[in-house]
Amino acid sequence: MIERLKELEEQSEADLSQIVDAGALEALRIKWLGRKGLIAEIMQGMKDASPEDRPKIGQGANKLKNTINEAIEAKKAEFDSQSALKPERTIDFSLPGRRPNKGHLHLITQVTNECVQIFSDLGYQVAEGPDIETEYYNFDSLNTPADHPARDSHDTFYVKPGYVLRTHTSPVQMRTMELHQPPVAVIVPGRVYRVDFDASHSPMFNQIEGLLVDQNITFGDLKGTVEHFIDAFFGKNVKSRFRPHFFPFTEPSAEVDISCSVCEGSGCRLCKQSGWIEIMGCGMVDPEVFKFANYDYDKYSGFAFGMGIDRMALLRHSVNTIHHLFENDLRFLEQF
Repeated sequence: MIERLKELEEQSEADLSQIVDAGALEALRIKWLGRKGLIAEIMQGMKDASPEDRPKIGQGANKLKNTINEAIEAKKAEFDSQSALKPERTIDFSLPGRRPNKGHLHLITQVTNECVQIFSDLGYQVAEGPDIETEYYNFDSLNTPADHPARDSHDTFYVKPGYVLRTHTSPVQMRTMELHQPPVAVIVPGRVYRVDFDASHSPMFNQIEGLLVDQNITFGDLKGTVEHFIDAFFGKNVKSRFRPHFFPFTEPSAEVDISCSVCEGSGCRLCKQSGWIEIMGCGMVDPEVFKFANYDYDKYSGFAFGMGIDRMALLRHSVNTIHHLFENDLRFLEQF
């Protein structure tokens, strides 16, 4: 038995020298230290040894067991450190590269650019103004009386006394008229803000307005301009109509409807069974507004119109809520 133990010591050294990976190391552990391993075999054979040899065999078996166990732990630590230095996955340089996702303009930006281009082709220039406006430019200069409901805090965001988040892009029209004498032809895209929130309204939305001032401008010019835009943006098969309305800064005023793009005028939920959908307000510039701009209202006339860019996008693509435009959900945005 003592001779067998010496043979096993030499064999263990040889076995340990041949270990090259974690799998072989585990197999060696089972072979030597398992319940039916070689060390267990020596311990079980002690019952047949003489009483004088048993202590020597037990000490030798325990020493060999500890030596193998320490060698296994050292090898395991070595393999773990080597594994940490290796990349998690190898790179196959023969495979084609992965192209990053390609971005595109937001739907609102696309519609804005298209609207601006339509009016630019007619000779309109783009004008811009601040999002935070004075009450003078947002209301007073546009002939909006002090007791008008639109000036209440339940409709308008007040930044501080005398200053508001603009409720429309019309203040830019007045700023433009203060700087330029007629003829004036501007288109004004931009963000506007109102205290409103539901499926078809957002506290912040986008609007585009137009202003044309010159001699001998008539309501017929306004009607022709608006109908040209509708044909260019929605297509020539879409019908339009003008309905009398009231705005403080235009007189006469009108709202413009188009035939429903979903039911084609037969009546549906989107158009509330009417067959028509309102898209903009417009009218001839009120002479009182010209007074604020120091324009000669006996010599000059003009028209103005305004519409929601977001609404244009919803109608063209039959989107059921304005909030999809602002949630940044790629599943929605990638469709456009």
